[in-house]
Amino acid sequence: MTSSGALSGALRNREAHPPIGILLREWRAARRMSQLDLALEADMSARHLSCVETGKAQASRETIARLADALGMPLRGRNALLLAGGYAPRYAENDLATPALDRMRQAIELIIAQQEPYPAFVLDRHWNVLMVNEAAIRVNHFLMKGRESPHGNILHQVFDPDDFRSVIANWSEVAAKFIRLLHEEIAAVPSDHKAQQLLHDVLQYPDVPARWRFRDMENEPSPVLTLVFNSDAGELRFFETITTFATPRDVTLDELRIECAFPADEHTAAICAELARSAQTGASVSATA
Repeated sequence: MTSSGALSGALRNREAHPPIGILLREWRAARRMSQLDLALEADMSARHLSCVETGKAQASRETIARLADALGMPLRGRNALLLAGGYAPRYAENDLATPALDRMRQAIELIIAQQEPYPAFVLDRHWNVLMVNEAAIRVNHFLMKGRESPHGNILHQVFDPDDFRSVIANWSEVAAKFIRLLHEEIAAVPSDHKAQQLLHDVLQYPDVPARWRFRDMENEPSPVLTLVFNSDAGELRFFETITTFATPRDVTLDELRIECAFPADEHTAAICAELARSAQTGASVSATA
């Protein structure tokens, strides 16, 4: 006879980790793959896959790995699929500050330090800011005239009228691009409920177009987005590059991205250089730099 404690524990575990069939169907829908498409790609019979999805058969760890490969799942999704299949996760998830990631953290610190005097940010999968370089602090302080952002999340900073949104000259263009990226991330990882909640939250800010609630499948985005900020020294223009880790074996590293901002004109480059000098000398930044 099963004790009430063991039964409740099993029910909690089942609730925390959806059945593997639900996850597979979600991922197949996101990848626009039929059951037959996935079976062929994973080198298994459609009948066996059908039995796995309906719970009539248990997939082996090897089969789950092949299914994850065929679906192009990130490491977090692969762990979730293993848990749903009754197996322990394969990939560790270490905090960036732990000794296990010392070398990687040092590499990140080197990258953002080398970005000086231009801003660099380290973000997680939900656009939360984990690390910044000194240039990012200087430029943000200059743009916001000393006001601190109430948010540690880039999307909230961009959408909140009382935050960086107030100084973004081309806000509609920037916000539309960011919303498009978030929609694409949700479509790529359908089980990411935190990303879905983030989308819901940022859409609640004032004057956000209703059409942004839906993924834009028609219009092609411009290849490069220029962020234009209003400042006491005139408009500052930046474009960004994104760096990620190749073939990571840790969930945290798999989801990290390093965003480096570069000046899109000579005026912006000059202001960034002067901000760096003023930080050392204590002199104010000229509006005509």
